[in-house]
Amino acid sequence: MKTNLKTEKRARLHKKIRARVSGTGERPRLAVFRSNRYMYAQLIDDVQGKTVVSASDLSLSEKMNKVERAKTVGKTLAEAAKKANITKVVFDRGGFSYRGRVQALADAAREGGLEF
Repeated sequence: MKTNLKTEKRARLHKKIRARVSGTGERPRLAVFRSNRYMYAQLIDDVQGKTVVSASDLSLSEKMNKVERAKTVGKTLAEAAKKANITKVVFDRGGFSYRGRVQALADAAREGGLEF
């Protein structure tokens, strides 16, 4: 079976990160996933094993580049978190490097009122 080295590296990195980062009810984990086309973010309570809030750019129909779409996802997630009375989170970059779309999403979530 042939596997992708990039995918394996990201999986190894994410495993390391998850060993250190865990979300609780008061401070959920902001998990980010970046595919080639879309961006997804979730606030996860690892104690109960439930997703509290989620956001993605699947429904965006406007023409904008990927970084702008990631910013929109960050803002949307922060607004939804505010409605759920969540202000503090733990950031989980999912094994992706903290630059580009991942950084844009994180910055937009911070601007929206999330603390991490």
